Amino acid sequence: MTGAMEKYFIAADPYYQTTGEECMLFEAAYTQRLPVLLKGPTGCGKTRFIEYMAWRLKRPLVTVACNDDTTAADLTGRWLLDSSGTSWQDGPLTLAARSGAICYLDELVEARGDTTVVIHPLTDTRRVLPLDKNNEIVQAHPDFMLVASYNPNAHKHLKSSTRQRFCALEFHYPSPEIEAAIVAHESGVAFEMATRLVALGKRTRRLREQGLEEGASTRMLVYAGQLISKGVAPLLACRMAIATPLSDDPDVGAALLATVDASF
Repeated sequence: MTGAMEKYFIAADPYYQTTGEECMLFEAAYTQRLPVLLKGPTGCGKTRFIEYMAWRLKRPLVTVACNDDTTAADLTGRWLLDSSGTSWQDGPLTLAARSGAICYLDELVEARGDTTVVIHPLTDTRRVLPLDKNNEIVQAHPDFMLVASYNPNAHKHLKSSTRQRFCALEFHYPSPEIEAAIVAHESGVAFEMATRLVALGKRTRRLREQGLEEGASTRMLVYAGQLISKGVAPLLACRMAIATPLSDDPDVGAALLATVDASF
């Protein structure tokens, strides 16, 4: 199993800027193998954080990007037909539970309802994963840890019965200084330009009062910076990476474009 899990180890130190006590708290939770929920807006660094912690703890990380089509079978596994007949294929959650990896369910709230039910036995003292279709109950490896994330500002909400099975860390967009350092590092633009991009991001986040569902994420600011670093004019880069993707509403879109134009 060790050889099969080699590809799940984070090879290089992921760039992550701490904003508080989140690393210490996560390590404490890991020592007790407590399930952890990462709460925060889109693109604020939740996935980078868990990659950094998996590298820091030297544990393999199995990631599942949940969506509307994600079912319990996608997590646990299914029977497949091959040349010799049928064989059971472990899903990513089962693989992580057997091998002692960290399993990260990204945006768990987006998955179908049956997926949250299947993880419940893994989040209490039982630490088991029933595989009904395989007539098996998997006892989680002592090193296994379950981590999930979701955006509390999204239209879908995680049920209280699921939330209460986790410890939780809340993430927000970092301070302007830290966010500018992240944008500069990840995109390659100068710190001064990164600072201007962060200022623009903060302005878009204030547009939530005018009907914008969510302002520009740190990820979007990095995208704009990457375009700028390749020679695209800042105004055009910000229109492409920030203003245009953020909203399809004509009025909100116009407000975003005006915000970009005023910034550059």
